[in-house]
Amino acid sequence: QLSEDVERVSENPTEEREGEMEVHEDSSSVILPDGELGTTTPSLRFSKTCLKNVFSVILLFIYLLLMAVAVFLVYQTISDFREKLKHPVMSVTYKEVSLYDAPGIAFYPGKARLLSCKHHYYDHIPPLINPGQPGDIECTTQRINYTDPFTNQTMKYALVVQGPRDVKKRELVFLQFHLNETDQDFSAIDYLLFSSFQEFVSSPEKAKFMKDCESSYSSWKFSGGFRTWVKMSLVKTKEEDGSETVEFKQETSVVNYIDQRTKPRSDQLFFVVFEWKDPFIQTVQDIITANPWNMIALLCGIFLALFKAADFAKLSVKWMIKIRRRHLKRTRQVTNHIN
Repeated sequence: QLSEDVERVSENPTEEREGEMEVHEDSSSVILPDGELGTTTPSLRFSKTCLKNVFSVILLFIYLLLMAVAVFLVYQTISDFREKLKHPVMSVTYKEVSLYDAPGIAFYPGKARLLSCKHHYYDHIPPLINPGQPGDIECTTQRINYTDPFTNQTMKYALVVQGPRDVKKRELVFLQFHLNETDQDFSAIDYLLFSSFQEFVSSPEKAKFMKDCESSYSSWKFSGGFRTWVKMSLVKTKEEDGSETVEFKQETSVVNYIDQRTKPRSDQLFFVVFEWKDPFIQTVQDIITANPWNMIALLCGIFLALFKAADFAKLSVKWMIKIRRRHLKRTRQVTNHIN
């Protein structure tokens, strides 16, 4: 209305004086509401806009803080994964069996002679009737000669005996050796345990098989004049390349043998018992606790949060700029309208 009145006055300058009071009245009636609109409503709008801007800035800082935390989590996750790759954890599992694969027991008796060998059950070993005399040999045995794997010059003689299998019936193998004379202050017989007697029997090169066993497994001794009780347990170890190695752990108890033969003897008697300690096969392997898929999923979630935060920050900045421009535009419009 004010602009129309101004145009009308400018077109009719002769009526300017006559319509001055009327113009002032009309303009005053028009300016008053515009003045109220310019003084009250813009201030309220400005206060709301200011609060929105402050709230947006606070949200922006919160999301920047979350982004910093996300970046730290990414760094920490990658560092933990690399540390776990360098330090794998040893995992031990136990598998219960009712029958073992019969182990091989390789004896190196030297001048000693095997007198008897029997399988007994439930830990019951009957008393010897004629100790020191040849008896029944009910065990599966094989004799073999091969060169020493460490010197390649010395010939070694081994007596290989099939070990116990049935762990539920507590099967054991009882052996008696006799040594007529010795030039040492003490007498002992070496023995070696390996995982499968059947592999030894079916091997086309038994000498090479025994050389490999002696290179891979540890050897033990049992002394003359005692009854040595050996309880075996089997440990399988899985290597990083997927291969599997087998070794024995054993608990040995020694009981003195009282020689009740009528005539004093200068010979030595050896008694040894082999049985399984328990029906559990122990499997040992190194495992890496860091799961790459879990790490990838975590990193994807963190990066998604980062992108969302960056997108929100960008939209917040655009919204603040838009609100500011809109406020400035309204201020200019009101100012121009009043002028």
